[in-house]
Amino acid sequence: MTRTPLLLIPGMMCDGRLFGPQIAAFSGTRAVQVAPLDAHDTVQALAADILAGAPERFALAGLSMGGIVAMEVLRQAPDRVDRLALLDTNPRAELDEVKEKRGPQMEAVRAGGLAQVMTEQMIPNYAHEGSETPEMDALALQMALELGPQVFLRQSLALRDRPAQIETLAGYAGPSLVLVGESDRLCPLDRHEQMHGLLVSSTIEVIEKAGHLTTLEQPEATNAALARWLEA
Repeated sequence: MTRTPLLLIPGMMCDGRLFGPQIAAFSGTRAVQVAPLDAHDTVQALAADILAGAPERFALAGLSMGGIVAMEVLRQAPDRVDRLALLDTNPRAELDEVKEKRGPQMEAVRAGGLAQVMTEQMIPNYAHEGSETPEMDALALQMALELGPQVFLRQSLALRDRPAQIETLAGYAGPSLVLVGESDRLCPLDRHEQMHGLLVSSTIEVIEKAGHLTTLEQPEATNAALARWLEA
């Protein structure tokens, strides 16, 4: 039996290493593809690019910004998405108070401060509250520095100007997983409860002792939830 390919979309300033444990778990039984998010400054263009290189039909999973772009992929080509997994993400347009923070962040990055922005403003929000995760933090910084400041700027604009995807989710009937770390400070539980309520065939999973990067912080629990979704 040929299994549906799995297409993974990483979060802001992350690459395929964000899904290292998932690639290891699932690539033996199905094709697994990671879509980059580095070439454009709108979610619409990023999604169109992903669709141009994606299999004809696929299981789609995205984390954080990857989930935001996954929702736009779904909006553009709902018939190609066999099933949908949204991890630690947000279906809403960006709040004004978040938009206001992006300008200073982008200015700092333009001035050569990418490492400082990542280590002081971004990475401290990634882990479960109270947890020490030096290896995960180091990987997050490494991914960001290798992607570089121009990618940070493009992704910041894409996130700032993104559309809400409420209608997109409400119109999708495929098997869906909504997953969140119990102490995700960037994309809190209420966003996920909203997505679960919109998606007519969805399951919601709250991962214990995890923050924003569930795939790395609690890979076994995350993989178990993804396996159930893939076989639904």
